[in-house]
Amino acid sequence: MTILPLSLELGLSYGKITCEDSWKWDRIDRPFEDCDLWYVWSGEGEMLLNGHTYALSRGSCFLFRPGDLTLAKHNPHKPLTITYIHFPFPSLEVDLPDAYRIVSDSFMFETMLNRYVETLLNPRFGSTEEAKLMLNLLLIYLHRDDMDGHSKETSARHHLEQSIREVASFIRQNPSMSHSMENLAERTELSPRYFSIKFKEIMKVTLEIFIIQTKIERAEHLLRFSGMKVTEVAEALGYRNIYFFSRQFKQFTGKKASDLRKSTSSELP
Repeated sequence: MTILPLSLELGLSYGKITCEDSWKWDRIDRPFEDCDLWYVWSGEGEMLLNGHTYALSRGSCFLFRPGDLTLAKHNPHKPLTITYIHFPFPSLEVDLPDAYRIVSDSFMFETMLNRYVETLLNPRFGSTEEAKLMLNLLLIYLHRDDMDGHSKETSARHHLEQSIREVASFIRQNPSMSHSMENLAERTELSPRYFSIKFKEIMKVTLEIFIIQTKIERAEHLLRFSGMKVTEVAEALGYRNIYFFSRQFKQFTGKKASDLRKSTSSELP
């Protein structure tokens, strides 16, 4: 298996688009001449690829090759949003990943897709080289997915775990928000009770403790590096009672917030 950085050339066709209501994709009579990476963000549809039919939903990912024949359509009431990246077939002997999969870690893969498109839409110094590296990373990710046995994983367990981890990422990114069980469960389309059970099973900690840990980790970072006072940090993270915050901080870190603030203040210029 060979994937070398900068060994791939970039194509002129790429982007992220929500398909029109009447959209269809018919290449039955026009086989691919190059490669096309195709990822579904949302919506419902169906893809016929070389005689095999695949349901389209979030996470569906195809890597079309020269000679592939495709026919696709979608539900106009739930239109497809897709990212597509066209690139020439590698001139070197490079093993390409499997043609189809449900992406196992959509958060990471979608981050790389967005980065690729944004890099080329807003060219700056080194944009072409960066885009080539991103394309290599995307293909490496897909290869790794194949090797881990996830290329055709469509089980309910896979989708459930992915949804729970996305909620956990959302909490980490927004530690100051007031997160409720009901609102978070709604993001996964699960009942609050079932969501709570599965969150603990997958994340190895209860939702309540996870939210507190996230807040305390952010508080420790702010106290160390922002120059904010303890009261300011507590308020920024949604604590109404400074004594409750201090007690919780000590419980989870083994240190006093005030002592940490003093020690870091003395290091500031």
